[in-house]
Amino acid sequence: MAEQGINVNHELIRWAIERSGRSVETLARGLPWIRRWESSKAHPTLKQLDTLTKKTWTPLGYFFLSEPPEEKLPVPDFRTARDEPLRRPSPNLIDTLHTMQRRQSWMREYLVEMGHEPLAFIGAVKLTDKIESVAKSIRRTLGMNDGWARQIGSWTLALSALREAAEAAGIFVVINGVVGNDTHRKLDPSEFRGFVLADEFAPLVFINGADARSAQMFTLAHELAHLWIGEGGIFDLPDMQANGDRREIFCNRVAAEFLVPAGELKAFWQEARRQPEPFQTIAREFKVSPTVAARRALDLNLIAREAFFDFYRVYQADERRQAARAKGGDFYNNQNVRLGKRFARVVALAAKEGRLGFREAYSLTGLQGATFDKHAKALGISL
Repeated sequence: MAEQGINVNHELIRWAIERSGRSVETLARGLPWIRRWESSKAHPTLKQLDTLTKKTWTPLGYFFLSEPPEEKLPVPDFRTARDEPLRRPSPNLIDTLHTMQRRQSWMREYLVEMGHEPLAFIGAVKLTDKIESVAKSIRRTLGMNDGWARQIGSWTLALSALREAAEAAGIFVVINGVVGNDTHRKLDPSEFRGFVLADEFAPLVFINGADARSAQMFTLAHELAHLWIGEGGIFDLPDMQANGDRREIFCNRVAAEFLVPAGELKAFWQEARRQPEPFQTIAREFKVSPTVAARRALDLNLIAREAFFDFYRVYQADERRQAARAKGGDFYNNQNVRLGKRFARVVALAAKEGRLGFREAYSLTGLQGATFDKHAKALGISL
């Protein structure tokens, strides 16, 4: 006997297709009846509906609602609307947010149970505090002296050093350009560059690894500033500019001062401007990306807006071409960034000590069986 079709509201079918961002033509390759479902000329069987949920990344339960749900982000949304309304959050963004919230919830519970104290720097400053003092507070908490970056060989190494310093201070930092380890579900930098989940025990910073590496350091510094004011949110930071929200403006100014102190750049500017590539010269001096150097010069009125955007567009285009040619890298090294080394170590230790079942450890990390064991060993933990 043929399996009975399920009378699903065709509006829900259309909503799931639109929500996924995938075309009907693409989905029809595996679901040839989808056009008939969409027009309510036929109904999917339960097995076909299950396939549709996987193809559109839609929870199965949504198809049994009377009308499409209104999905809201579980954190404040600081993304810029520009000249058009903000689009509906993608399944990739929503799934990533929910995964990070689940990890944070487990981490918080584990750290509290283990007797950890709350982190004093979360929410330690106010929007009325001086930008310079807040930037110094962040450097001091992270164990980074004034001029810390000058002791590092390149700005890419400086980004790694900043990430590791943040983790050592108790902040969980994740950099990933896909949903989990699914390379078919790439995150879109035009939708968001990162987000922060503020918490006094397990603060989490997520950076969109699909974004240009030159933008990631500024995003990380910006998100650190959000932790210092004790507020999370999701950001897109177009051209490294904040929207009109005073919190965003404050965090942008703190990030800029943290990476390139105004007094030091002004003192160095005359030397830099005489060079054939002044922004690269500043980048080498302060160990930031050339785009951060150019943005800071603009903020301090050392260059005109036209000069910044001319340079920014060319540099971003070059970086996108380089990223397209880049190889994927070692899987286990990637996990240190995709999971965050501190999170992965804590989960592995909890599993080893019997405080966490291996099945839940696999679920939290997205790594299964021997892959989980091998990654734990790479972190110095033998299971």
